[in-house]
Amino acid sequence: MQHVQPISELPVMEAFYTLQGEGFHQGRAAYFIRLGGCDVGCFWCDVKESWDATKHPKIAVKQLVSDAAKYPGKLAVITGGEPLLHHLHALTELLHQQGFETNIETSGSSPLSGNWDWICLSPKKFKPPVQEVIDQANELKVVIFNKTDFEWAESFAKQVNPLCKLYLQPEWDKASEITPLIIDYIQAHPQWRLSLQVHKYLDIR
Repeated sequence: MQHVQPISELPVMEAFYTLQGEGFHQGRAAYFIRLGGCDVGCFWCDVKESWDATKHPKIAVKQLVSDAAKYPGKLAVITGGEPLLHHLHALTELLHQQGFETNIETSGSSPLSGNWDWICLSPKKFKPPVQEVIDQANELKVVIFNKTDFEWAESFAKQVNPLCKLYLQPEWDKASEITPLIIDYIQAHPQWRLSLQVHKYLDIR
């Protein structure tokens, strides 16, 4: 394997302190770092402005962690875009040095980098996840856009490790239509849990 030099700065769309609104860590205070750049291109993505990394300023990793450390919550969530387009070892190392728990939200479409306490895999049909991310995922969160997505979600549930938490999440613009279907599905398949984008209901970032 070719050695990759750690990078000292990353393209950042935004960074902010809020509550985690989705999945296993829902409701926890968290510092989000949203990196620019994505090669997946989901048509229903609600942060399309993150896709082009060149449109976002590069910020020093040390500065990112220093800004995060100003807040009392010690959960850092790295998201995008697709954060695994970037080499993330330096970022996670400095976050750990500052006492942070490191979480990543990823489609898994690029090789894993960084030292993570929690990996949330949210696979997308437009570019499938690589096997190493599937194997190491702590959480599988599948966005349900239509009825056929349930079968697609099950195909990944069969691949993740037995301890991986399983979540189904309605696509936001179709939530009123899809949420009842997810509720019925989970009642019939109780290994799954419901993930709602609570931050959108609360109208917070």
